[in-house]
Amino acid sequence: MKTILITGCSSGFGLETAKYFLDRNWKVVATMRTPREDALPRSEHLRVLALDVTDLESIHQAVEAAGPLDALVNNAGFGAASPLETTPMAMVRQLFETNTFGAMAVTQAVLPQFRQRKAGVVVNVTSSVTLKSIPLVASYTASKAAVNAFTEVLALEVEQFNVRVRLVLPGRSPETRFADNARSRMPGLDHEAYADLVKSVFARFGEPGPITHAQDVAEAVWRAVNDPSSPMRIPAGADAVSWAESS
Repeated sequence: MKTILITGCSSGFGLETAKYFLDRNWKVVATMRTPREDALPRSEHLRVLALDVTDLESIHQAVEAAGPLDALVNNAGFGAASPLETTPMAMVRQLFETNTFGAMAVTQAVLPQFRQRKAGVVVNVTSSVTLKSIPLVASYTASKAAVNAFTEVLALEVEQFNVRVRLVLPGRSPETRFADNARSRMPGLDHEAYADLVKSVFARFGEPGPITHAQDVAEAVWRAVNDPSSPMRIPAGADAVSWAESS
């Protein structure tokens, strides 16, 4: 039975992906900053571990506790929205610490065992905003685009060890707390000079149309892990697929 470690499993895409792999007879190491045993169904094949991707000691403790792994999914991250002019640099750094440096640090911690065993898959979950520019998310987009870039280079570095690396790019999803979290984190949204733009962007976010469901992401991650012929970039969700085709 194979084992996968997934970061950011307390809700949204990470939670659904953990359930998806559990249902398909994988051992799942579900990690989150504050472990919640009730977040996932009880299973003898499930372990819930604490992991803060911005803390190197936390990362190494979790990876050591997880034991041998066959796949890693870097899903932990958060979104924030505001005009670049009004975005505090502290928030920009926090986005990169979690979304970018966190994914790099967890990958670094897991790669040695993959390299030594000459087997393993790394899947990084980023965003379809890296395919189509959207106002108010310059910092968030940059943090995710950086993951896209290092992922594609990493794939070239580790293919000699039979280690595969893939990207999953979700679209907008009503099943995550992105919009609410973005509003709560960004007081700069209230800047009067950008009021009309903010109003129009958030109105479009709530409009009917193609969206991404959490299961779309779980299915894309499953494909990335299990299908060696899968492409480097796998859009997840009807809107993400549409953006990928038009980009």
